[in-house]
Amino acid sequence: MNPVSCRQKIRHTLENAKHPSPPAPDRYDPTAVMALFLFNQNIPELLFIQKADVAGYPWRNQMAFPGGHVDDTDDSLLETALRELEEELGIHPENVEVIGSIGHFQTINHKDIQAFTGIWNQQEPIRFDPAEIRRVFRIPVSHLVDLHRKKGYLGQTPPIMDLTYPFGEVVIWGVTAKILHHMLNVLIQN
Repeated sequence: MNPVSCRQKIRHTLENAKHPSPPAPDRYDPTAVMALFLFNQNIPELLFIQKADVAGYPWRNQMAFPGGHVDDTDDSLLETALRELEEELGIHPENVEVIGSIGHFQTINHKDIQAFTGIWNQQEPIRFDPAEIRRVFRIPVSHLVDLHRKKGYLGQTPPIMDLTYPFGEVVIWGVTAKILHHMLNVLIQN
């Protein structure tokens, strides 16, 4: 598949799928993340960050999509996701083709994460603060799809503690795995 049609397929599939609805109002603190696609040699990849290895940091070493909490200056959760992407990785909003929301995902510590997707044109280098982010990963979507199928996740919802996506010496788990699980189910089944 050529890169243009691959991008169009990803966009069309994610835009037209059913995604998890928001929870009841005032039960969770709103946050937002950006699941960012990029294309290297026409191969779609997803961008992940590994949080810093800092003692006492609640997200120490966790794999995640870039994102965070709403600021008073944010007009929307999409604006939160784009602001956090720029703050965490130096990726400017004008270099992201936003696809849209893929739904709401809740954490055990009462956060509601609205996950957005976009395509990054790679017009600037990634820059991050090592005090907050340890590493940045570009994981081929094909690797994640293969794992999803091999683990029997397609069309199934495994218990959260069993839902993992290993990549080298790191593992995507928790709410990030939940978001990824939903997105892969949508992309594979459509």
